[in-house]
Amino acid sequence: MKATIWHNPACGTSRKTLAILEETPGVDLTVVEYLKHPPGADKLAQLYRDAGLTPQQGLRLRGTDAEQRGLPEASDAAVLAAMAAEPILIERPLVETEKGVRLCRPQEGVREIL
Repeated sequence: MKATIWHNPACGTSRKTLAILEETPGVDLTVVEYLKHPPGADKLAQLYRDAGLTPQQGLRLRGTDAEQRGLPEASDAAVLAAMAAEPILIERPLVETEKGVRLCRPQEGVREIL
């Protein structure tokens, strides 16, 4: 099974999710350090749609200025554009497999799509 994780190595939850993926037999894993290689707005829109989330639900509030900028109440397009321009605004980790997409907070959520 193919799996892609949008990963931040500085994040404990992201590292724990990555470990679950690496320890799961049969997973062909792609790791994208999204702070270095951010997904575009279109890819983010697809990931959130497939996860059953709004872009606002995928917005990282802790350690960012998202609330001060009014992003939790902003339009989907504005949130996605901000995330694509400043990937620190993306809550992590996002994992995509052929079974779906999950925002893996907590990390055990990844098991739902393996």
